[in-house]
Amino acid sequence: MEVHIATDHAGMELSAHLVDHLRGLGHTLIDHGPQEYDALDDYPAFCIRAAEAVVAARSAGRNALAIVLGGSGNGEQIAANKVAGVRAALAWNHDTAVLAREHNDANVVALGGRQHSLEEATTIVEAFLGADFTGDERHARRIGKISHYELTGEILD
Repeated sequence: MEVHIATDHAGMELSAHLVDHLRGLGHTLIDHGPQEYDALDDYPAFCIRAAEAVVAARSAGRNALAIVLGGSGNGEQIAANKVAGVRAALAWNHDTAVLAREHNDANVVALGGRQHSLEEATTIVEAFLGADFTGDERHARRIGKISHYELTGEILD
């Protein structure tokens, strides 16, 4: 799988760990930065680039997901969700990661590097990458309504 990853300074240790670990599992990792530690960096550009890349890859028919990391993962999730076609979910345990994929067809997972041990975060990411959208009609219908609003600004009941 093609995996895009981005972080801020607070997630750099986790990002480096995940890049190595996921490459070891055979995934193709594309690191959107940063490449150097800067305690004053701004995460939006890194996360938006990763989000744009995952949408482009999926539009081209490639199996791709993205990971965005920060201290809490909240701001990174918000930034990623500004990209049309992204459904970024903040996951804080195995079940929220799996449900993000199975029910919401999330294509980006956000995690807080200050919220989890490396082992815990790795388990969450592996759960996200290993799960698939169920395709159940009720879930597809709900995602369709979100996408419709995103494209038109019209709320469907």
